[in-house]
Amino acid sequence: MKREKYVYNEHTLQYEKHKLNPTEKLTRFLGFLTAIIICSSIIFGIAYNYFPTPKEKSLERENQQMVYHFSNLKSDFGIIAQDLNQLQRKDADVHRMIFGLDPIDESVWNGGIGGHNKYSMLENYGNTGEMISESLEDVDKLKRKIELQRESLDMIFAMAQEKEKRLASIPSIKPVVEDKLKRKIKHLSGYGIRLHPVHKVRKFHKGIDFTAPTGTAIQSTGNGTVIRVEKKKRGYGHNVVIDHGYGYTTLYAHMKTIDVKKGQKVTKGQKIGEIGSTGTSTAPHLHYEVRINGKAVNPIDYCLDGLSPTEYKELVAKASEENQSFD
Repeated sequence: MKREKYVYNEHTLQYEKHKLNPTEKLTRFLGFLTAIIICSSIIFGIAYNYFPTPKEKSLERENQQMVYHFSNLKSDFGIIAQDLNQLQRKDADVHRMIFGLDPIDESVWNGGIGGHNKYSMLENYGNTGEMISESLEDVDKLKRKIELQRESLDMIFAMAQEKEKRLASIPSIKPVVEDKLKRKIKHLSGYGIRLHPVHKVRKFHKGIDFTAPTGTAIQSTGNGTVIRVEKKKRGYGHNVVIDHGYGYTTLYAHMKTIDVKKGQKVTKGQKIGEIGSTGTSTAPHLHYEVRINGKAVNPIDYCLDGLSPTEYKELVAKASEENQSFD
């Protein structure tokens, strides 16, 4: 039953039904609406916090999975960083042991990126934001170290190529193959003071005389360019000079035939002619010289191919004997 309100009218001396004016109606309506809103908010808050929807439950599970995978990712970053540090230590050893250079400085290798924190906006996401920010910073550090290592390896590769080129160019083998030498090294005339076979006076012998049968192949002892081809009746006779770069040149004298031309590129082990006895010579042999920046040095230090330490020691001893040269 609807409740009605009555009020006493003093003018009519009667009770009359009370009617709400517009202001009272509006006030009552607003109060009722406010109560509904407050109650709805309380109910929604309780439902939201204690009774999540299926979609919210799914998002929560996804969030937990994301945190789990980020934890694993951070662990993987640590492992990769350790491997990269080990690679850097090996890189340092290569620089020191092979090339004699200073490795990447520790302060540079372990230095930070610097500048402002470009991931500061993620801090608003609580623990997850902090985790993502740390992971991204780890990625930046790894990327920087990888770039440093790439630059270092590029430099090592370039130096290795240059070193390979240098090793291929510097004279390092005998100009005559060992098994072609006459009686091997027993009749070797080396670098130093020797008795001249023609003039019978003691004079400085600038090279090594390798005895071998006429026609035996003569090989270039390193990569280079032929800078001189001569065919003289005296002195060195038919001879060739090769420029190996890095200040090294080699001379091959008393040749029977010459198979190269001036300006021709040659490689280590390439045949350049044959042994003869042209010029001032008393028997078939090859007079071989090694010069550094134009100054003759002992060629025995550049005949390293196919010799054991004992054989090399014997070769040095034979080359050091003060005997008669062949030219």
